[in-house]
Amino acid sequence: MTSVTMTVNGKAVTKDIEPRMLLSTFLREELGLTGTHVGCDTSQCGCCVVHADGDSVKACTALAVQFDGASVTTIEGLAQNGTLHPMQEAFRDNHGLQCGFCTTGMIMSSVDLVKKAKEQGITIDEHYVREGLEGNICRCTGYHNIVKAVLAGAQSM
Repeated sequence: MTSVTMTVNGKAVTKDIEPRMLLSTFLREELGLTGTHVGCDTSQCGCCVVHADGDSVKACTALAVQFDGASVTTIEGLAQNGTLHPMQEAFRDNHGLQCGFCTTGMIMSSVDLVKKAKEQGITIDEHYVREGLEGNICRCTGYHNIVKAVLAGAQSM
């Protein structure tokens, strides 16, 4: 067992875990944060995306011990004081939710994508969004509304 301490959604947590435990397992099973989905176990689908120290991380292939001391945000931590994050609202308002399985990873990836584009002065257009979300798979094949939601969310962020 290894002791791991991190801040998850603004709360400090310390757990004794197996060193081989994945970050997604840590979040879902140790902390009960089931918004982080595991779709493929190979990092291809992006359902498991969370933010660690401000960057997107695919939690299904990262070890929890790698994030000892880190600040991790899951989809549960994106809304603040009962108010949805602008990207969450944009997904709801633009029918980007689809069946919902990929949604959490899509939203987390989109928030990071938009944040980095704005920091770098990159124009956020449909091509940029589609290319930026290549690491996320929607099995409903509903990318049109997802892209529309990201563009609307980008304007609100």
